[in-house]
Amino acid sequence: MSSVLQLLLEGERLDTAQMAQVLGMSESEIEAEIARLESEGILLGWRPVLNPERAQENIVRAVIEVKISPERDGGFDRLATRIARFDAVESCYLMSGSYDLLVFAVGDDLREVATFVSERLASVEGVLSTATHFMLRAYKEQGHLLLAPSEGNDKPAVSP
Repeated sequence: MSSVLQLLLEGERLDTAQMAQVLGMSESEIEAEIARLESEGILLGWRPVLNPERAQENIVRAVIEVKISPERDGGFDRLATRIARFDAVESCYLMSGSYDLLVFAVGDDLREVATFVSERLASVEGVLSTATHFMLRAYKEQGHLLLAPSEGNDKPAVSP
């Protein structure tokens, strides 16, 4: 993994001058590496990590387990790509285990997500079944604890 990419993934958002200083590189080297990462499709965008409770984000998130029937000559890829293209789908992963796809979906309310699952997702040819789990509260997002300072003081007991 490139040192620039690793710094971007682990650290706060730094400008190129700050990244150059931390990594002992020139700004032009940093800019060239970021351009390379973007052109090769490795770095796809910048996304802040939000605490939905503090941002007062009135959005409903769901995790959907999807069983699908693989297609001849296409396996799971064509159907997974079709599902991933829905606007309501935030992320879509091929999984091992009791279901084939793990889909993260969003909507303005429970009804919108439920309608997406029942009318759009479940009706796709090749989808055998779905199991929807609505996310109630987030405790950690992309490595960041989302607890209030008073909530984070409890440490698990350590046995001697």
